[in-house]
Amino acid sequence: MAQSKLSDSEQVTRFIEKLDKPIAEAVELIRQIFLSIDGISEHIKWNSPSFFYNGEMQPFDPKEYKRDIAVTNLHRGRLMLVFPTGAKIVNNTGLLEGNYTDGRRMVNFKGADDVKAKEGSLRKVITDWLSTVEK
Repeated sequence: MAQSKLSDSEQVTRFIEKLDKPIAEAVELIRQIFLSIDGISEHIKWNSPSFFYNGEMQPFDPKEYKRDIAVTNLHRGRLMLVFPTGAKIVNNTGLLEGNYTDGRRMVNFKGADDVKAKEGSLRKVITDWLSTVEK
């Protein structure tokens, strides 16, 4: 009997379960922040947990990444959250870093305590991003 494919959320859960505990705790906190906001879903994209807008949108070129809110980037024990279209967000929280010509912005986290400390600013960045969606 063929195995059924895991749902997007199950794939993210499996991914997180394989991480070292300190990083897994931080990624799970980020996950819960995103999923507590209406209109956001998760999946594995670019080999990491990613968050996207799941509502109706105006047609767009997929290479513009207009649906993609953020992707986690885990490299050498470092945890970054990359917003591919972060330049369109008014960065009045000071949370977003970088000034890349492709429009991405990033947030660096040192661990679960750092995620908790930045939660309010992260929620603001996410809701500001959602306000830019062309519906």
